[in-house]
Amino acid sequence: MKILLVEDEIELAEALAELMKKSKYSVDIANDGESGLDCAMSGIYDLIILDIMLPKMNGYEILKNIRAEKLSTPVMMLTAKSETEDKIKGLDYGADDYLTKPFETGEFLARVRALLRRKGEIEEDRLEHKDIILDKNAYELCCGKKSVKLGMKEYQIMEMLIANQHNIIPKERFIEKIWGFDSEAEYNNIEVYISFLRKKLAVIGAQVKIKATRGVGYYIDKED
Repeated sequence: MKILLVEDEIELAEALAELMKKSKYSVDIANDGESGLDCAMSGIYDLIILDIMLPKMNGYEILKNIRAEKLSTPVMMLTAKSETEDKIKGLDYGADDYLTKPFETGEFLARVRALLRRKGEIEEDRLEHKDIILDKNAYELCCGKKSVKLGMKEYQIMEMLIANQHNIIPKERFIEKIWGFDSEAEYNNIEVYISFLRKKLAVIGAQVKIKATRGVGYYIDKED
């Protein structure tokens, strides 16, 4: 799952990003309102964590723009403001949750998990498709009694494939979600990791295959 954190306090942003990465989320950081809005409008994120007091554009303005464009991405407001009136304003503009600084990291992660579950995250510790299981804690791909370790990007690609089973995922989508929308990664990066994953599926004897639609992208399905 990919998360956008819009926070101008550099140390706090980096600490929260590291915390979420340890929980196996992919995180992008924006340190001002304008870049935060640009990132949010890409539509590649599963959750946006949004501070209110930001340079260039405040969090309320970002939120209003997001909702005006009909983006339904869950948004958690993260701010030092604690007045009820401010919370009501954020919720009225379309925020899904509101957390006031300072806060406990355990509560922060619990709220992140709750918002992602609302969006449709497949919980808790594994994803399943046909005869394979993707273990989120061990970073393993399993079939029956056999299992194989996955690298971070292999895991993220397989997670996307299983979460969107039977749907074709364009190569551009993989790059945006895994490498970042401003990444210089090329399509052959995807092809290399797909090749790795196909070999690992074969090693564990899975019937599930990663298939390609020429010139478009990839999808996962059981072998015909």
